[in-house]
Amino acid sequence: MERERKFLQGNDAVALGALYAGCKFFAGYPITPSTEVAERLAAWLPSHGGRFIQMEDEIGAMAAVIGASLAGAKSLTATSGPGMSLKLENLGYGYMAEVPCVVLNVMRGGPSTGTPTGPGQADIMQARWGTHGDHPCIALTPSTVYEQFSQTIRAFNLAEKYRMPVIILSDEIIGHMREAIEIPAKGELEVIDRIKPDCSAEEYKPYDNSQLVSPLAPFGTGYRFHVTGLNHDEYGFPTNSSKLIGLQEERLTAKVEENYDDIVLTEHFYCDDAEYIIFAFGSSARASKDAVLNLRKKGIKAGLLKPLTIWPFPDKDILKYADKVKGFVVPELSLGQTVREVRRAVNGKCKVEHIYRVDSEPISPAMIEKAVEAI
Repeated sequence: MERERKFLQGNDAVALGALYAGCKFFAGYPITPSTEVAERLAAWLPSHGGRFIQMEDEIGAMAAVIGASLAGAKSLTATSGPGMSLKLENLGYGYMAEVPCVVLNVMRGGPSTGTPTGPGQADIMQARWGTHGDHPCIALTPSTVYEQFSQTIRAFNLAEKYRMPVIILSDEIIGHMREAIEIPAKGELEVIDRIKPDCSAEEYKPYDNSQLVSPLAPFGTGYRFHVTGLNHDEYGFPTNSSKLIGLQEERLTAKVEENYDDIVLTEHFYCDDAEYIIFAFGSSARASKDAVLNLRKKGIKAGLLKPLTIWPFPDKDILKYADKVKGFVVPELSLGQTVREVRRAVNGKCKVEHIYRVDSEPISPAMIEKAVEAI
C-alpha cells in the first residue's frame, strides 16, 4: 500500500487514523460537532473487519467501548461537551479497571448544551479532573487535519501501551476544517498493540502491582479474571486491604508520571531565540503561528510552544524557556483553564499574559500580536 494524498475534513482524518491504528469497534451517539466520525466509521468499519453500533446514549456508548476493549478490540468513541459529561462515570471505571480505549472530544462552547456549532477549549480541566478520585490522564491536542490523523494513531498506541483510556481534545474548527494531507503507507507509522500474557491461565495476574503495566488477556481466550470499578487485588477481585489499595492507586498514577518523556509531545516553532513565547493548542495554535510570523516581520522575536500532549501538562518544556524569555502569552477559547497551568509551571520566572474568547468565535492572529506587543 502506497502513500495517498487526500483532501479531508478533520473528523474524517480521525476516522482514518483509527482504522490505521487497527480500531475494530466504535460505539457512539450523534452529537455536533463530532458526528462525522461516527458517520464515516459506520460506513468504513465493516469493510475493515470491525463493528459499529449507535448506542441509546453517551453513557451506554462508553460502556460498550470498555466491553469491546476487554474482548480484545481496539475501541473508539467520539463526542462533544455534554456527551463527554455523560461519559465521565464510565471513563473513571476505565481508568480503575485499566481498559485501553480512545475517547475523542470535539470541543464546543458550554456549559450544558452551550454552542453546538461554535468552537471551545474549556474542557481541559474536565479531561484531567472530570472523574472523581485520583487517577492518571493522557490527553492529546491536535491542531491540523494531519494531526487529527496522526494523533489518533498515537492515542491508540498510548492507550494500548499503558492500558488506560486516552482522550483526544479537538475543537469544532479543527474537526470541521479541510486540508490536503498525505496518508502514510501501512507500516510507515508505528502501531502498538497491547501486551498479552505468556504465562498459564492459573499464573495470570491482570493487575500485578509489581509492574507498572500488566499484560491484558482478551476475554474468551481462557484467562479468567474479574473486572470491577472497586479497588481490587492482583486478580481483579475487590479488596479492603489498605496495602493493596495504596499500591494500586500509586501505580495507576506512576505509569503515566514515570513515562513523561514518552507521553508528552510538543512542537517548538521559532523558540530558540524567542523573547516571547506563545503557548497555544488546537485552533488557537493555528492563529498563533501566523502571529509569530507577523511579529518576526516587525522585528519582535516571538515563538510558539504548541503542546500535542496537554496532559500530562508539559511543565518541562515551559521551564526550558521560563528563565530566558520576557513573557508567555496564552491565547485560548476559555476564561483561563490553560493559563492557570502555564502560570503554575512558570512559577513567577517571567510574565504570563492571557487572552481569550468565549463568544463562539476564534482568536485572530491580530489579537495575539497585540498581546505580545503589550508586554
